[in-house]
Amino acid sequence: MKRALLSVWNKDGIVDLAKTLATAGIEIISSGGTAKTLEKEGIPIIEVSAYTGHPEMMDGRVKTLHPKIHGGILGRRGKDDEIMQQHNIDPIDLLVVNLYPFEEMAKQALPLDELIEFIDIGGPAMIRAAAKNFRDVIVVTDPADYPAIIDSIQSGAEFGYDQRLSLARKVFARMAAYDGAISNHLQSLEGGFPDVLSLQYRNGRALRYGENPHQDAAVYGETGIAGAVPVQGKAMSYNNYLDLDAAVNLLREFSECAAVIIKHNNPCGVATGSNVKEAYLTARESDPVSAYGGIVAVNHEVDADLAAEIAGTFIEVLIAPSYSKDALPILGKKENMRVLTLPDQIPSPEIRTIDGGALVQQTKPYREEWTVVTDRDPTAAEEAAMHLAMKVCKHTKSNAIIFADSKKAIGIGAGQMNRVDSARLAISRSLESLKGTVVASDAFLPFPDTLEVAAEAGATALIQPGGSIRDDEVIAMANRLNIAMVFTGVRFFRH
Repeated sequence: MKRALLSVWNKDGIVDLAKTLATAGIEIISSGGTAKTLEKEGIPIIEVSAYTGHPEMMDGRVKTLHPKIHGGILGRRGKDDEIMQQHNIDPIDLLVVNLYPFEEMAKQALPLDELIEFIDIGGPAMIRAAAKNFRDVIVVTDPADYPAIIDSIQSGAEFGYDQRLSLARKVFARMAAYDGAISNHLQSLEGGFPDVLSLQYRNGRALRYGENPHQDAAVYGETGIAGAVPVQGKAMSYNNYLDLDAAVNLLREFSECAAVIIKHNNPCGVATGSNVKEAYLTARESDPVSAYGGIVAVNHEVDADLAAEIAGTFIEVLIAPSYSKDALPILGKKENMRVLTLPDQIPSPEIRTIDGGALVQQTKPYREEWTVVTDRDPTAAEEAAMHLAMKVCKHTKSNAIIFADSKKAIGIGAGQMNRVDSARLAISRSLESLKGTVVASDAFLPFPDTLEVAAEAGATALIQPGGSIRDDEVIAMANRLNIAMVFTGVRFFRH
C-alpha cells in the first residue's frame, strides 16, 4: 500500500488511523476539514488541490471530482497501468470517506436551500468507485472499521478478498440508505405518501426460525423493540418480537401502574394497580391458563417481590423499565426466560408486506369525541372502566369485544368473524362475574344483538365508535335495557 485518500465528516478515530498510515510510510491525500485536523496533529498530508493541480471551487462543491482522483481509484491494476502512466495518474490504494450527515440534518427542519448543501456528491462518487474496484482499493466508510485497518497495517498483513468485499458491501448498503433518505425527504415535502418509498433497516440478526420451524427469519433494527436484546435468557424468536411489540404498544396506553400479558398477539390479561405487583397479579389471575407461557410487560421497576411472582410460573419474555439489584438474581434462576429493558418509543409508519408489494399506514394525532347517546349517563366508575376497556380494545384483534371494570379487563373476545361471537367468547373466558362491567367494541354495532348479549351477562354500559345505519335501533335497545352508551367516533380495527 503506497497511497491513501482521507476525507471524512465524522472525525472520530481519523487521527489514529492517519498516524498509523504515516508511520508506515503511506502517502496521505486529504482535503478540507480533514486536512486541517491532520495538519494540526503534525501528520504530513498532500492537499487534494495540490495533488490534482486544481483548486477547490464553488464553496467546496467541486474538489475531488477529478481524473487524478477517480482514475487513481478506478484504475485496474495490471490492466489500466499504461493509461494511468500516460495521464500521470497514481493509484490510490486506500480510501477513507464518510458522508455529509444528511439524515441528521434533515431532522432539524432546515430550509431546503440549507439542507441541500448536506447532500454529498464527491464522497458518494469516490466510495462507489472504490467499492466497484474493491479488488484493488480498500474502501472504509465506518469508523468502527478503523481498528481492523490499523491492525492489518501495523502487522503487515495482507488485505484479503473477503475483507475487501465486506467493506465494499458496506459502501453500497450505506449508499442505498443515504440516497433513500434523500429521496424520501424530498418527496415528503409535497405531503402524503411518496410515489416511491425507500426503506432500509440495519443490524440484521438471523433468528432460529420464523413463525414455524420450517420458515427462515431474521430481525432488523437498531432501536425500539426491533433493537432490543435480552439482558438474560435465550435469544429472542420471531414470535417473541411480534408479541413483545404488541405488549409494549398496549402498555404505553397507561400512565398509572399497569401490567399487560400477551399471548399470540392478543392481550389475555391487562390490569392497573396501586403498585406494579398488584397490577401483575390481577392481570395474571384474569386468565392464568392463557398467561402461562405469555409475554409480560410492566411499566414500573421490577423488585424482588414481583420477580419472585413472575419466576414462579412459566413466562417467555418479561420487559420492564428497570430491575432492582435484588430482582435480577431471582429472575436469573429462570435461565431460559428472556428479560429485556423497555426501550424508548420510536415513532414509525406501520408496514406490512402483501403479494407483490406492501401496505403502509401511519397514525396521525387524533382525538376521540365521546358523546353519551342514551338517556342515562355512565357513572364515574363506568366511565373509568370505559377508558380501560377501550385501551385494551384498540390493541386486540378484530372483531374485538372487551368486558372490564375500572382496574382490569375481565373478558376478552378477539379475532372472531362477527361481533356477537366475540362477545360470547369474552363471556365464556371470564373467570368472574360480569355484573356491573362495561363493554368496549372496536367498531360500531351493526345490530342490537351484541348489546343484548352483553346486558344479559351483566354489563351496565357500553362504549363503541358509532356510525352504523342502525345506530338508532341500538340506542333504543340500550335505553330499554337501561344501558349507558357512549360513542367515540373513532374505529380501531386491527387485522
